[in-house]
Amino acid sequence: MTTLHDLYGEQEQSPWLDNLRRDWLEDGTLAGLVAQGIRGVTSNPTIFAKAISGQDTYDEQFATLIKTMPVEDAYWDLVVDDVKAALDILRPVYDTSDGGDGFVSVEVAPALAHDTEGTSSAARGLHTRIDRPNVLVKIPATPECIPSIRQMISEGRSINVTLIFGITRYGEVIEAYLSGLEELAASGATDLSRVASVASFFISRVDTEVDRRLEAAARSRGDGASLLELRGQAAVAQARLAYRLFTERFSGGRWEALASKGAQVQRPLWASTSTKNPAYPDLAYVDTLIGPHTVNTMPDGTVADFLDHGNVARTIDSGLDEATDLVAKLATADIEMEDVAQVLESEGVASFAKSFDELMQSLSDKANALTNG
Repeated sequence: MTTLHDLYGEQEQSPWLDNLRRDWLEDGTLAGLVAQGIRGVTSNPTIFAKAISGQDTYDEQFATLIKTMPVEDAYWDLVVDDVKAALDILRPVYDTSDGGDGFVSVEVAPALAHDTEGTSSAARGLHTRIDRPNVLVKIPATPECIPSIRQMISEGRSINVTLIFGITRYGEVIEAYLSGLEELAASGATDLSRVASVASFFISRVDTEVDRRLEAAARSRGDGASLLELRGQAAVAQARLAYRLFTERFSGGRWEALASKGAQVQRPLWASTSTKNPAYPDLAYVDTLIGPHTVNTMPDGTVADFLDHGNVARTIDSGLDEATDLVAKLATADIEMEDVAQVLESEGVASFAKSFDELMQSLSDKANALTNG
């Protein structure tokens, strides 16, 4: 037994791996991590860009694919094959947890982040193409994609809602899930238990942005020293307030009516949990956010750190009064968390789009070299 097993067994938090690489699928690395307690996998355009560009494992298949299809279609073939292989490795976890874990996430194309109908169509297409019960299609929590999330849930499709940076948008995501389930039930579905969803709340980037604003405010205000003392606290505080909202919204009559039909809660998923600031502890966004009905998806380095010295104890709902006070103190320094969320959402969408575009260019260059070579 490892600390990852303890995390799930003692605290009902599911540790997932935030990485997916073909060599790990082939050499047993992913299977080994699952044996150590990893219960799911997440991916995104940046992860696939690093995997495909950073190794030659994909070259033989890619060379064959580009003989009959465009480069972008070949990319999706590579991705789908990796996701299916990971799904097979995680399937025993899915089966033994009765559909509660064992998921692998794959994201729609980043260019669709502001396209409602395009996102819905792409999500349907990925679900149909992959056709595994433990796949989660990732849809960003942009205003344009909130209706897509509701639509997919109403069709009985499992969704990972990604790029959530603020409480207000998180509330909209919860509403999309609940409304989608209600619509599914109204259509005649009597068993909602196979619809799964997580709401991916990004953590470390919040501190990066808030710390930057605190340092700027400290330079221009007389109480600079006191402002600097607030660094490194906003991300965890906001996540704990998000968890409080989760517990409120997934209780009461409305939720109980859905739960009576087998509905699962939409678990908060803590994403971006590696520490960006070397001055902060390596598990600053793991040890502090442990609690039931949650997921923490960690890069492999953070997984290794938690296996080595993680502390398994419930922390997600401690310090709620302090979290509320912190948000108020930030507001007095003209740092509004909702504005932080808007900036980070725009940056997140742009970052994934940039990674995707760079990968397409890299694959196009490789295709030209293979064709002309």
